[in-house]
Amino acid sequence: MLSQEAIATFQQDPHPRLSLQAPLRIALGSTTAGFVGLGLGATQGGKTAHLRFRAEHAHKMPDSTTGWYLYHKSKNYHAAIGGGLEGIKMGTKLAFWSGMALSLETTVDRCRGASDMFSTIIASLSVAGAFSLWHRFPVTTAARNAKSGLLFGFAYGGAQDFLNLIQGRPVGYIDFIRGRGRGRGRSRKEYAAEQREATATP
Repeated sequence: MLSQEAIATFQQDPHPRLSLQAPLRIALGSTTAGFVGLGLGATQGGKTAHLRFRAEHAHKMPDSTTGWYLYHKSKNYHAAIGGGLEGIKMGTKLAFWSGMALSLETTVDRCRGASDMFSTIIASLSVAGAFSLWHRFPVTTAARNAKSGLLFGFAYGGAQDFLNLIQGRPVGYIDFIRGRGRGRGRSRKEYAAEQREATATP
């Protein structure tokens, strides 16, 4: 059984990433990714449906004003439907995989007892690997996805670490380099305890 202190620590992070508690951060991140995917998918799907319609009707082009009106009306309708379906599809996928990455990032933070870009890199690489396995990509494509995951984790995690440093919050590897940890950096729980002690000291 977990102690009440452990449960409270898990539920309420004293120094959450981006100043957002994990549930809210994951929800906002997934929602944002979903809307981005919706926009990208709708744009790509609309263009594809537009080209498909033109190809399918290339042999029977209209020869009257009314015919052209109906042609363009039907073309726009197919483009809107195709874009909407592709947007929903891509938005759902992007929201799901983004939620997985953010959830795994939080889990790795909890297991390591520190919050820094290494947790983000681990999460990004893991999700990139799972994505490649799910779609059964060849080795070359999987390696390219892993490289993209590594770069994203380094950039996104590094940006979060930079913000934490500016705000004076603990960053695992920075604290380790400074010699504040014994084999690891200060955990966020330890940092919060130090802050409480400093505040209580007259």
